[in-house]
Amino acid sequence: MKIRGLGDMTFDQLRFEIGRGGKFVVFEYCVSILILTFKNPTDIYFIRGGESAAGRSFGYSLVSLVMGWWGFPWGPIYTISSLVTNLGGGRDVTEDVLAALASVPRPA
Repeated sequence: MKIRGLGDMTFDQLRFEIGRGGKFVVFEYCVSILILTFKNPTDIYFIRGGESAAGRSFGYSLVSLVMGWWGFPWGPIYTISSLVTNLGGGRDVTEDVLAALASVPRPA
């Protein structure tokens, strides 16, 4: 998975932003084709402190609303689940990302 929204931030700048309320989130989207329904996560997004995740989740929610509910029986279930996750600001994966980044050796 890619991490979007970091730009050229250093690890120290990242820690500062997280201290200000920044977080890493994953959104979800659902696509159905008759009896097949797929619920997928997006790339990881970095949301800075004070920013809203609504703009980034809008497209994924729209895809779920248009393409997700068609499959039976999981289409409506996964579509609603995706919308709840996205409207709630996404699934917070900050701790997992920080643990992964901390294990990467930094140049001296």
